[in-house]
Amino acid sequence: MPNSFAASRLLLASGSPRRAALLAQIAVPFSQVTPAVPEQRQAGESPQDYIQRLAHDKAEAGLQLTDESNAGLWSLGADTLVLAGDRVLEKPRDFADFESMMRALSGTEHSVLTALCLRSTERQFSRQVETRVRFRHLTTTQIDAYWRTGEPADKAGGYGIQGLGAALVESISGSYSNVVGLPLEALVPMLEHAAIPYWCESYWQEADS
Repeated sequence: MPNSFAASRLLLASGSPRRAALLAQIAVPFSQVTPAVPEQRQAGESPQDYIQRLAHDKAEAGLQLTDESNAGLWSLGADTLVLAGDRVLEKPRDFADFESMMRALSGTEHSVLTALCLRSTERQFSRQVETRVRFRHLTTTQIDAYWRTGEPADKAGGYGIQGLGAALVESISGSYSNVVGLPLEALVPMLEHAAIPYWCESYWQEADS
């Protein structure tokens, strides 16, 4: 539904400024809430099942948080993790945890997985996307210096490919926006199915006036 504002409305159920920026990049009208969803992997739960559950729970919680009429409202939940072999790399707890992550990623290829859930009160669309990322061989000096920038602290896997962390990456295979946190290639068809518009420059001009 490009270039027209349809009845369907989008709620981003995430406080992530990176996900908000990606929606803005393709000019999707949306509002944003930050649901309080516990992020605790259950015993025996696979990484894929874990992030899909979180995406669903965030989308559902988003619908519960809004004061808007739910008619025509869709809530988007997403969750991203980094997988190095069988090891799930979430946000680093401290420098020691971050350093351990960088040692595991250095000179190797890892997976970035994102689960999406676009949910209304009546329907739901779900997708998962995987991107393979290869890191350069990292020195102790590089690892220390990157930590001191402050960027790794709130990033899954301890790095941000859209920021200073781009210098760590040798190559990627798959969706770049997935590594940032919201795979647009998978999301846009979901928006179309839900009649949620994009490319709405006039919407953003009105919103900014």
